[in-house]
Amino acid sequence: MNSNLQLIQSKIYEIRGQRVMLDRDLAEMYCIETKVLKQAVKRNLKRFPSDFMFELTREEFDCLRSQFVTSNARGGTRYMPFAFTEQGVAMLSSVLNSEVAIEINIHIMRAFVAIRQMVATPPTDKVAELQKEVRELKAYVEEAFADYNDINEDTRMQLELINQTLAELQAGKRNLPRPKVGYVK
Repeated sequence: MNSNLQLIQSKIYEIRGQRVMLDRDLAEMYCIETKVLKQAVKRNLKRFPSDFMFELTREEFDCLRSQFVTSNARGGTRYMPFAFTEQGVAMLSSVLNSEVAIEINIHIMRAFVAIRQMVATPPTDKVAELQKEVRELKAYVEEAFADYNDINEDTRMQLELINQTLAELQAGKRNLPRPKVGYVK
């Protein structure tokens, strides 16, 4: 089923800012000829307003055809393809009332939903996340060192005196004789 979903997603194009499927791809999936699909649509044009289906212009078709890098053996297309939006594809199932059309439409609807979900929640880039965390950590460390270096001179002198006194005390303790431990007689 995953391969079906990927196959269908590969047949969804963005034209005029909308995600659409072309009549020839749909006809192939429904196992009918493109002209049969077009005839069914033309007999039911009221079901297909412009936000459900539109006919490609010659420029749109040429641009799309250049993406396919294929040629037509018959010397070109006489009629421009219909492009069906998600709602138009759903409407096709009522026009092409066959078991195959219904089953394929279910898969197509799932493909449209999957594409919407991918757009709404794109996969996260782990490398970018790690780079961001490293930048934040670096900024924190730099700030901590800057705070350390901001200690005023008086505080620094006091810390040095404390360290010197501790060192003298530690050195002095070693030279003092240690009292004997135990009971005194």
